Amino acid sequence: MNYNSTIKWIFSKLPMYQNIGAAAYKKDLKNILKLSRHLNNPNHNFKSIHIAGTNGKGSTAHMISSVLQEANYKVGLYTSPHLVDFRERIKINGKMIEKDFITDFIKDNIDFFDNNSFSFFELSVGLAFEYFNINSVDIAIIEAGMGGRLDSTNIISPQVSVITNISYDHTQFLGDTITKIAKEKAGIIKKGIPVIIGENKKEITDLFINIAKQKESEILFADKLIDKQYDCDLKGVYQKMNIKTSVQTINELVKLGFIISEENIVDGLKNIKTNTGILGRWEIIGRDPLIICDVAHNHEALSIVLNHLISMEYNKIHFVIGFVNDKNLNSIIDLFPMHAEFYFTKPNIERGMDQLELQNLFKSKNRIGNSFSNVKLALKSALNMSKKDDIIYVGGSTFVVAEAM
Repeated sequence: MNYNSTIKWIFSKLPMYQNIGAAAYKKDLKNILKLSRHLNNPNHNFKSIHIAGTNGKGSTAHMISSVLQEANYKVGLYTSPHLVDFRERIKINGKMIEKDFITDFIKDNIDFFDNNSFSFFELSVGLAFEYFNINSVDIAIIEAGMGGRLDSTNIISPQVSVITNISYDHTQFLGDTITKIAKEKAGIIKKGIPVIIGENKKEITDLFINIAKQKESEILFADKLIDKQYDCDLKGVYQKMNIKTSVQTINELVKLGFIISEENIVDGLKNIKTNTGILGRWEIIGRDPLIICDVAHNHEALSIVLNHLISMEYNKIHFVIGFVNDKNLNSIIDLFPMHAEFYFTKPNIERGMDQLELQNLFKSKNRIGNSFSNVKLALKSALNMSKKDDIIYVGGSTFVVAEAM
């Protein structure tokens, strides 16, 4: 097997949530535990930070990694989904996993994989844990995929657990109330391990406190503890809360014996893109007109992003947008201004919502635009229709952003 055939095998043979949705979801940890045992439990051999939450997980993970890199630690980073290259998911000090490592990992274990029904995500997690173990990282930052309690990443024993925030997303799996969703995310809280809560909501504060008490875990609310303002090269307004969460997590690591200076924190937050290679967070991919990509894809995240966008100076906004077909768009559509230009498209995945269906949903709420069969055509049309002082926003789905970049 070479790298190309290996990647083709991974994407074609394994059930993948981004393509088939619920059919790829596993309701227990049996599979990932079986895979871990087969690999001699690599997750037992490195320190880690575990991050769950509805929004901000990826940004927070990259912030923490960047600060630790500035402090000269060897830092593993596991995030999902990827935008352009599968290898984005697994990095050490900002460098993507080597192609040869992936090829050898699949080749050496292919009989085991063929005889077991692992999902794409389970295999990716196993690959990451093996890579971090073999390369003897000082610490790995591990982002949960969905939920927490039953997420494949939830077999680690971290130094610190982090829950960034709680809002509505993946309700068909995690529950249809904030309390139910919070309980699933709180499944990452481990006995005796401190937990950082980022953005706090009154209706779930007691739930977090009670679970932490049951687990004999110290609980810290970052929004109440961090007052200092930091410059950050991730410019979305929503990053302010992620910065607080990251800094409080770093403070906990210092208590645990990690040597991290205030200068490391300042420099780490200024150099996230350089240190980690993060993509898709308020990403400016063009000017005159300004083109902004952002992976916000649920009501709360889009509300913050669109409010920021609308507050900017511009002549006209052009929205190049697409969504997945299991997303409830009724309240999301209301977030978009009526007086804007819309270019509806379909992300190139099986779960992508048909562009004509999307166009009609927006039309029913007086948001009028044209539909396009792919993201590139939609963006090209938006560019042709824009003036220099306009703004083009590309988003609605991580997969739309991936195709635009």
